[in-house]
Amino acid sequence: MSGMPESVRKTTDALDAVGNTTKATTKGIAVASAALSALALFAAYLQEVGLSTLNIMQVDVLVGLLIGAAIPFFFASYGMSAVGKTAGIVVEEVRRQFRDIKGLMKGKTKPDYAACVDICTKGALRQLAAPGLIAILSPVLIGFILGPAALGGAIAGTIASGFLLALFLSTTGGSWDNAKKYIEMGNLGGKGSDAHKAAVVGDTVGDPCKDTAGPAINPLIKVMNTLAIVLASLFVAWHLIVI
Repeated sequence: MSGMPESVRKTTDALDAVGNTTKATTKGIAVASAALSALALFAAYLQEVGLSTLNIMQVDVLVGLLIGAAIPFFFASYGMSAVGKTAGIVVEEVRRQFRDIKGLMKGKTKPDYAACVDICTKGALRQLAAPGLIAILSPVLIGFILGPAALGGAIAGTIASGFLLALFLSTTGGSWDNAKKYIEMGNLGGKGSDAHKAAVVGDTVGDPCKDTAGPAINPLIKVMNTLAIVLASLFVAWHLIVI
């Protein structure tokens, strides 16, 4: 877009590939640190509600464990869907500009960048509502409906599946991105080949995996654990009243 020679693009593509690898490594470290801190919060929660251990053969604990293990996948799907929906709106805006702004297709007129930035900003804030509610309401609903022990199982499930899912999304997203660059360098048929077309699809999925869904699981785990500790006494009191 800046009109630089092709040699500049080759250099920046190589730097981008190195950056993707570096990001995948550092995100793995971030995920591991989030899991460790979550384990500390998890131990504090068990102490707060008066549980020394969790018996997964207990029905409520097992149900909570399964629900908690599913939450990161549910959360990640919302994040990736949000990227897809906003990207679709941007595509329509780009088509409108090509259609309405004279000379844009020939490069004689500059596009309206602000409109696309505005769409992305509003879309990001709007689409954040559902994943945010999942992180906040999940521990509250599980704690009040199923009880403190079930919430302990849910937190354990979220930590276990969330840790692995975040690593998977961050690593595979970067791999798909680099796979496209590898093919564009002339390997496996180069640009325009069937392998390149498949790699473009993979990169389209990989970007929200490594930049949106994967990193967002870290705060999901921490928020759920923090809310569980903050509201632990309420869950215990409510459960005793119901019983």
